[in-house]
Parts: sequence; structure tokens; C-alpha cells
Amino acid sequence: RMNVDPVDTARAPRGGTAALAFGALGIVYGDIGTSPIYAIRETFDHAGLDATTQSAYGVASVVFWALIIVISIKYLSMVMRADNHGEGGILALTALVAPSKGNAKGALAAVVTLGVFGTALLYGDGLITPAISVLSAVEGFEVASTAFEHFVIPISIVILVGLFAVQRHGTARISSVFGPVMLVWFGTLGVLGLNQVVRHPGVVRAVSPTYAVDFFVNQPGNAFVALGSIFLVVTGGEALYADMGHFGRRPIQFSWYALVLPALLLNYFGQAALVVADPETVESPFYRLAPSWAILPLAVLATCATVIASQALISGAFSLTAQAVQLDYLPRMRITHTSPHHVGQIYVPVVNWLLMVGCVGLVLGFRSSASLASAYGIAVTMTMLITTLLFFRV
Repeated sequence: RMNVDPVDTARAPRGGTAALAFGALGIVYGDIGTSPIYAIRETFDHAGLDATTQSAYGVASVVFWALIIVISIKYLSMVMRADNHGEGGILALTALVAPSKGNAKGALAAVVTLGVFGTALLYGDGLITPAISVLSAVEGFEVASTAFEHFVIPISIVILVGLFAVQRHGTARISSVFGPVMLVWFGTLGVLGLNQVVRHPGVVRAVSPTYAVDFFVNQPGNAFVALGSIFLVVTGGEALYADMGHFGRRPIQFSWYALVLPALLLNYFGQAALVVADPETVESPFYRLAPSWAILPLAVLATCATVIASQALISGAFSLTAQAVQLDYLPRMRITHTSPHHVGQIYVPVVNWLLMVGCVGLVLGFRSSASLASAYGIAVTMTMLITTLLFFRV
């Protein structure tokens, strides 16, 4: 068992909001922060959309409102208020619902089943996120030079093994390294997107929801299919909630509004503007935002960022495991506390190595980020649906 006193870390984190917000950049926001690498590309490719102004502005509008409604309103303003002694995630919601006096035995069984199934899906998300994130970044080297084509899989595997090998050092030490890198990453996202937005300011009009509505009215079939890929822009939502015990609610909210949301919106709108200006860039709009000389450095930075992106779900998996052990949904296992100040910062060796084996297996099995995108979307969509149902009950 975890021999510690429960602390409401969502309300009273130690270390100061600014310091914890900076650390959250390197742990919590890696997942949602690297979606620009592949989300727009997959949206146009998967739905077979033409690179027209109507499609680009419609996609940008749906992306904008998805980030506002799903992340800003649903998760940061509502769901993250439901914490269980400072811990977040599906099992925290399950623990809040299960003791309710109004739950009959059948209702309790349904709630527990939903919670456990959602947890299993989040473990699946923890497997797929590192694989798709690292693959999508390393594939950027192919954009710079075709000479890298045969090295994508080996490089991805080496990076993943290295990532899991450093987990034993703890969230605080990892975030102290990852935080500055993600600060540079989000700054780069913002600058690259801003360059195109300044060149094509008309894209800002996509903030109006009328463009999203027109997109669905005029291309209902393609728009519906595209929505599956557009969903990739909010895939980090569950990670925000699952990682709440590591940093607390307020630092996570501060990071989002101060840096992450503006940088993401600028980059997505920049990609939409670029696709309108040059339809050929639709094959890789993220990397084409950069001038040719900067593609290779951008690929290196993106690889670093996607390694960090994987951290959000890995840390979340550790938190879920600790909660599952406390709730007797998993057998007791070794749980190491890596911080003397923050009770939520833990390391679970057996989960760490099982995740590593699973991630390497996915890379070898799927071999490309595009092949993994559908599986990724299904895992995250189902997890978010279960979170919504449990939160409604809470």
C-alpha cells in the first residue's frame, strides 16, 4: 500500500504555481502540444478533402472550437474540479461515484465496470501515444531527406527505450529537463504559425463558427470523416486530468492559457493559411511551415518534443496504477515515491517496462504514424466518452 497521508494537491500544490506550471509544460502538455505535427495532415488525407479555402477554413474553425469547448471548458473548467484527494483520472471519478448512497448494486457494478474499462483504454492510450508521437516526428527527417527512410523504425525504437529508461528518476527531475525544451517547442509553434497568419490574415475569420457550420453543410460526408482526425487535436485532454495529481489543477490551467493554447491556435491557423496559399503543402503542412533550411532542425526539435509528449500518458499510467491498487482493482505492486514534497509524483517499475514493450511492439507492427492514427482516435474517443458519463453522474 501507499503509506502516505492524502493531500489535496489540486488545491494546494507545493513549489509555487509558476514553478509547477513550468514543470507541467514538460509533463502534462507534451501530448496535446505535438498534435500539430500530424493532425491537419491526417484530416485532409483521411477524409480526402481538397485543399480549398472552404475546407481549410472549415477545418481551422472546427479545431478552434474543439480546443475551446473540449479542453478549456470541459476539462480545465469542469472535469478537473472532480478530484479524489488531489488525484484525477477515470479511477478518481469512479471512486467519487462508487460510495454514493443512491447507487443500487446494479448501478454500482455498472459504474465500476465503466471505470475499469476506461482505465484499460487509457493504458492503451499510454501505449499508442509514445509510438505515434515519436514515429510522426522521426518521419519528419524523411521530409528533409529521403536518405532517412530506412532509419525511421530503428531510431524510433532507440528513442522509446531511452525514454522509459529514465522514468525511474521521477517526474520532478524529468520535468526540469523537459520543461525548457517544451518552452522552446511552443514558442516555435507560435512563431511558425504567426508567420503564415501575418501573410494571410484572412484565416483569422475561421474563428467564427459559421465556417465550421458551412463546412458540414456543404460537405457533410467528408466533414464527418474529417472530424475523426480533427479529434486528434484534443487527444491530450485525458492526460491533463490523469496527471492532475503530479502538479495540481491551477498550475495546469495557468500553463494552458498563458502559453499552450495561443501557440497551438497560431500553428493550426498557420497551417490552414499555408494550405490555401499552396495546396501542394497539404502532404506535410507542419514541416512546410518552416523554410527549407530549417526543416532538419525542426525535425530534431519535434523529435525531442514527441519524446516529451509520451511522458504525459506514462505519468498518467503510474497515477492510475496507484489508484487501482488502493481501490483493490489491481494486486499490490512496488510504487516508488520520487518527490519528498508532492505525494502524486510516483514511479511504478512493472508498468513502466510493460509500456515500453508494448510501445516497441506497436512501432514494429504499424510502422507509420498514419497507420496508428485510427487506433489512437478510437482509444482516446472511448476514454473521453466514459469520463463524460462518469462525470455526469458525479
